Amino acid sequence: MTIIALAGNKGGSGKTTLAINLAGVLVRRGRVTLLDADPQGSCVHWHTATDGNAPVSVLAAADDVTAAVEASRDDSDYLLIDCPPAVDAPQTLAALALADKVLIPVLPSPLDIWAGLQVGPVLEAVQQGNPLLQALMVINQLEPRTKLSQLARQALDELGLPTATTALRRRMAYRRAMLEGRSVSDLGVRGAEAVREIEQLTEELVN
Repeated sequence: MTIIALAGNKGGSGKTTLAINLAGVLVRRGRVTLLDADPQGSCVHWHTATDGNAPVSVLAAADDVTAAVEASRDDSDYLLIDCPPAVDAPQTLAALALADKVLIPVLPSPLDIWAGLQVGPVLEAVQQGNPLLQALMVINQLEPRTKLSQLARQALDELGLPTATTALRRRMAYRRAMLEGRSVSDLGVRGAEAVREIEQLTEELVN
């Protein structure tokens, strides 16, 4: 089983949206469980909106991340953990201690990049106990024609953590899927470009 945490140090980075859509792509590769470790419970709320038709299992895990992971091991090939928007939150630290990989979405804005400065030291501390943990930052809601987005990759490189080659663009398909209680993988041609991005990111993350 591969455990992938989705973490960050600022709300609004698209972490939950990415977790849901990553699950929608990974389910083609095997059994997927999505653990909602964020006390806000956004993944659980999304799953409720699916009327139980989501192809992935979604479980509340904010009270005890470690127990939720152990309970899901036998039923999952991929276990995704949506963490709170704080790298030093107890749930995040518990998830990072168990994860094989951590994916960190960052918006191409100064505030989000500055918030990322605190991620590196926390990961270094966690890796003392979990030395195999691999981190990957991903630029989210990219608008390629803006100067700020063009400078984002250079700014992230200065944080000292690897950044995914794949960047996720700002697309209406992500919002539409969430509103409809689906992932972009369920939107057909309306979500084709978004699915292609998520698939490319999945290849980087898994392989």
